[in-house]
Amino acid sequence: MALATLTARVDEKDKASFDTFCSNVGLNTSTAINLFVKAVLRENRIPFEIAQTTDPFYSEANTTYVKKSVQELKAGKGTVHELIEVDDE
Repeated sequence: MALATLTARVDEKDKASFDTFCSNVGLNTSTAINLFVKAVLRENRIPFEIAQTTDPFYSEANTTYVKKSVQELKAGKGTVHELIEVDDE
């Protein structure tokens, strides 16, 4: 199998920390990157969750609260109020 070189630019501090981590777990940087590449190819996806920091409104706890509140309203356990619009000054 022929080898190819993969070049990536990363922050100096991140590279140093990554090199240290790899060394601490008995790997070198090249082996760690190869493990990542093999995992991507095997799973046909990035092998970990990539998430964007979201608005707290959409947090799991708030979503659960809203769903519970909607169920309570549908069951008649609540009060529906008219929307009161306020003019911006």
